[in-house]
Amino acid sequence: MINFPGSYESGDVTFLLKVVPIAETDVAEKERLIQAGTHYSEMLSAEKSPSPAYLSLFHRALGMNAQKMAQHIADLAATLSKRPGREVVVVSLARAGTPVGVLLHRALAVLGRKSVHYCVSIIRDRGIDWQALDYICAHHADTDIVFVDGWTGKGVITAELLTSVTSYNKSRHKNVDPSLWVLADLAGSATFAATEEDYLIPNAVLNSTVSGLVSRTVLSERYVQPGDFHACAFYGDKRDEDLSRFYVDELTPHVLTALSFTRPVRWTADKRRSLSRMSHSFVSAMMAQYDAERNHVKPGIGEATRAMLRRVPDRLLVQDNTAEDVQHLLRLAVEKDVVVERIADMPYRAAVIIKSVVE
Repeated sequence: MINFPGSYESGDVTFLLKVVPIAETDVAEKERLIQAGTHYSEMLSAEKSPSPAYLSLFHRALGMNAQKMAQHIADLAATLSKRPGREVVVVSLARAGTPVGVLLHRALAVLGRKSVHYCVSIIRDRGIDWQALDYICAHHADTDIVFVDGWTGKGVITAELLTSVTSYNKSRHKNVDPSLWVLADLAGSATFAATEEDYLIPNAVLNSTVSGLVSRTVLSERYVQPGDFHACAFYGDKRDEDLSRFYVDELTPHVLTALSFTRPVRWTADKRRSLSRMSHSFVSAMMAQYDAERNHVKPGIGEATRAMLRRVPDRLLVQDNTAEDVQHLLRLAVEKDVVVERIADMPYRAAVIIKSVVE
């Protein structure tokens, strides 16, 4: 399905995904299967409607961090607007990058720079969707493509993007830049970032209802045949709960105001190396302290939230349990009966350790 905007306005984004009905797997069973060797991209679990108390935390986060996020969007947009090329082809990574991509696309239009916005799938250990890149390259100059996401955790997706796009370029004789642009780079892996601060980017709080009613992407022979885009479910039954347009519409005026106060994005090699050392040190310490596998350590508010929503967490670690940015995580911990530990000298505001469920 081409020209599929999810629940966003037409023109805000085109999802290059194959929409299919996907059987849902119970979260506990999905966790068992993942730890037994099934790839996470082959399954989806049901996305439950948030409780009123939890939903109120999303609105609180938006009120609290809208201006900060808007300034970061504006800074990235101003830097992108000076990029050479006929246009800026914003390619967001489903799903955390999607609202960021919508806002960048809108900001670039105000700055007078031609742009278009696609959303594509990238999957750890499987790579980016080459079929989607083929489509984009057939309609735009390969050198105009810019990859966008919300944040980095350990830098796994950044590394996946580099490896996969490098292989794609070699195979297709293209020159797609594998650089990644994000709002917050905790791992020091992004090429460009507006900040290293571990703050609550509000769309991290929710799933499809703030991402165009599109599910996490799926790559399985049951749903994806040769020549297909990676798959997703579209949750049309959640239209009454959908906040996707509301979210970007609420942020847009803040972004437009912030465009008058932009700062050039300069993400130095020294900054990246420092953040990378901190990330590796923290993850290694948590692996040793909790006897956890590397993939079971989820640092930062964004990754911790994903883990609390989608996985079976063993414990939630917080730097300060009174901080506004972690209140949604503490609410999830109560709802899911997850142990909470405070580690005051932790370099991130939150982290999650995934429970080992397979002996």
